[in-house]
Amino acid sequence: MAINAALTYKNNMVGTATPAELTLMLYDGAIKFCNMALAGINEKNYYKSNINIIKTEKIITHLRSTLDFRYPVAEHFDRIYDYLYGRLVEANMRKDRAILEECLEHLRGIRDMWAQIMKLVK
Repeated sequence: MAINAALTYKNNMVGTATPAELTLMLYDGAIKFCNMALAGINEKNYYKSNINIIKTEKIITHLRSTLDFRYPVAEHFDRIYDYLYGRLVEANMRKDRAILEECLEHLRGIRDMWAQIMKLVK
């Protein structure tokens, strides 16, 4: 019963979110999955790290696919997402903790910047 309530709440939250809030949720998800991948590497559970790196890659791919190139800032984000995706692939191949930590640092920075922009716009 509690699981259904939590799922309903989550679905409502996503269904009523603004595009800016959805983007913030995607950054939060990428950070969460990247942290889970790091935990997998620490535990030498390479299946766990692989699955969570792939989830992070999918979020980055989605964010990249939604860029609106009518705005010059989209080019900048495109390069950032391309870089992050490449680093995630490399981290997955090497099971490299340092690369994942670098990706996390970038993701947190972008997420925090996005949250600040949202506050300024409100």
